Amino acid sequence: MQTLIDLEAAAVFAVPLRDGGTHEGMMLEGPQGWGEFSPPADCPDQLLGRWLTAATEVGTVGWPDAVRGRVPVAVGIGAVDPGRAQAQVLESGCRTATVEVHGATGEDIDRVAAVRAALGPDGNIRCDARERWDAASAVAAIGALDRAAGGLEFIARPCADHEQLRAVRRLVDVPIAVHAAPDLELRGLADIAILHCGVLGGARRALRVAEISGMPCVVTSGEQTSVGAAVGVALAGALPTLPFACELGAGLVVAADPVAASRSLVPVVGFLPVAPMSPAPQLPAEHTVTDPERIRWWRRRLQNAIAQ
Repeated sequence: MQTLIDLEAAAVFAVPLRDGGTHEGMMLEGPQGWGEFSPPADCPDQLLGRWLTAATEVGTVGWPDAVRGRVPVAVGIGAVDPGRAQAQVLESGCRTATVEVHGATGEDIDRVAAVRAALGPDGNIRCDARERWDAASAVAAIGALDRAAGGLEFIARPCADHEQLRAVRRLVDVPIAVHAAPDLELRGLADIAILHCGVLGGARRALRVAEISGMPCVVTSGEQTSVGAAVGVALAGALPTLPFACELGAGLVVAADPVAASRSLVPVVGFLPVAPMSPAPQLPAEHTVTDPERIRWWRRRLQNAIAQ
């Protein structure tokens, strides 16, 4: 059995995304399991260490004890046409959808309405603005999207500026969700904390952030394969309470998940099992990066993470 994580041997991978584009990262093997190191390109060097901690957590100390055997999952709907949005909801089997929005344009409204038609009156819809709005735009858009959805569960990341976030929160009734960070006081900014293990440094650190925040939490993995998203499933399984469906369906995000089909994080009737170990990657040649420049780029990022 391997006793240490061999960072020098870590493979660089690239897999296609269902909505276009490519997801890259590195696969790290430890004595207890596999992790994925895939911080986004715009992640500052000083935060790379958190992503490395999350990627090595399962391979070293393992995951925290679970309090539930399965977790509810939300299907992510990107900036696609209404017909595609409706099909994605129906194919997923999920009862909650997170819909990307740019504003209150006709396309956004139609996409949200199509998702409501697919979910029926009992499903949950939340929208993610990805910090695109100022306060005035946010207030107008949230009202229009709330009406189109027949009621939003919450709105995620409406504004980047904290003062504008506070203003929006005072002016709308829809709950606001914001990404948690170890040094960010969420009280007054948001009603719900979004937990991402890469951003927070693993499941254990995310549990501590959730406890300190005192807020209801929703867990997300963003663009990751099942290897990377598995730590989010572990976090969702260990949270004392889980009031919201999690954005963890990696098998619904990547078009080629580099794990065995039986271990891909594809929800079944809207749920994922809380498995004890991270799935082992099975990287075919077409998903292993061979471009020397990309390999050097990723190895530099890994060394910068180690130096933190």
